[in-house]
Amino acid sequence: MTGIQEALQLQLNKRRCKHTLRTLCIPNKHLIDFASNDYLGLARSQTLKQNWFQACHSYSNGMGSTGSRLLTGNSSLATNLEQAIAAYHGFEAGLLFSNGYMANIGLLSSVTTSQDVIFYDLYSHASIYDGLKLSVSTAFPFRHNDLNHLEKRLQGSKRYSQRFVCVESIYSIDGSIAPLSDIAQLCAQYHANLIVDEAHAIGVIAPQGRGFSALEKLQPFVFAQVCTFGKALGVHGAIVLGSQTVKDYLINFSRSQIYTTALPTKNLTAIKSAYDLLPTLELERQQLQRLIHYFCTFGITDSTSHIQCLPMRDEKTAKKAAQKLATHGFDVRPLLPPTVPKACLRICLHSFNTILEIEQLIKRISSL
Repeated sequence: MTGIQEALQLQLNKRRCKHTLRTLCIPNKHLIDFASNDYLGLARSQTLKQNWFQACHSYSNGMGSTGSRLLTGNSSLATNLEQAIAAYHGFEAGLLFSNGYMANIGLLSSVTTSQDVIFYDLYSHASIYDGLKLSVSTAFPFRHNDLNHLEKRLQGSKRYSQRFVCVESIYSIDGSIAPLSDIAQLCAQYHANLIVDEAHAIGVIAPQGRGFSALEKLQPFVFAQVCTFGKALGVHGAIVLGSQTVKDYLINFSRSQIYTTALPTKNLTAIKSAYDLLPTLELERQQLQRLIHYFCTFGITDSTSHIQCLPMRDEKTAKKAAQKLATHGFDVRPLLPPTVPKACLRICLHSFNTILEIEQLIKRISSL
């Protein structure tokens, strides 16, 4: 084994000793799903599959998009879809990205200068952290959902040219919900630009699944909103919403947009098909809210969203707990450092879960 191979193996061995070694998961289709991001069941929906199949036959494009959108990869389907999604969520314009990770790093790395500052919630997703690393601006965290700490940060930021505040509406780490209205008010007071990642809210929150910004009518106060399609929409891709100026700027300066092959027709038609279905899923959203309320009555977590995280003593305990739950028919996954600060079990609720399944899961958790 060469020197570099030995060095790589050493790092892997360290993680193995800490019980934090990552491996690709094995699908557990026979287990009751309390793990996936398929909150409304669209990823398994035969209706979505049939609608997508029909939509694919409506377009003559081949399998691949053949290039970036600045060269040969653009289409009227893509531009019309962007405008439709932007209007759906109450924004002027939108720009598609290949996934939420690329959207966040493309946005955060491009819109700021060395004279600017970004304040971000400590519980932000890894894509936000990575976007900040690529940015030339100064970046400071504020304590999770701590409005007082955020305001102190903003008060001390007068020397910067532009101020940005970056948050998620629902945090995947613990399922907590951001006080978006209060954050938007602080941003208005201190002339800061608000960026909201709605990855885990789109499809689930507000009438027609428009998200928290729409629910609280905050679109005029949001500089940019990131929506991903791989969660409740059950497909793949993402979009950054904002003004036409923001869209034009990203087309010119966002490297993860400029240098990426465009989404092919089969992906664009899948996104369109999912959005066409989204307004019709009120019963699914209502069912999901009922399940959330019922789960919360047991008081085993602090979350009031469809993401519930149960703290574990350590990494080994979390992995053993997930394995034990799997033997009883439940797919619940452990989240381990460095993905999260402390080991936990993350329980994702879905509209296709049942009260009985939740009762049985709680019973098994109580016996861990």
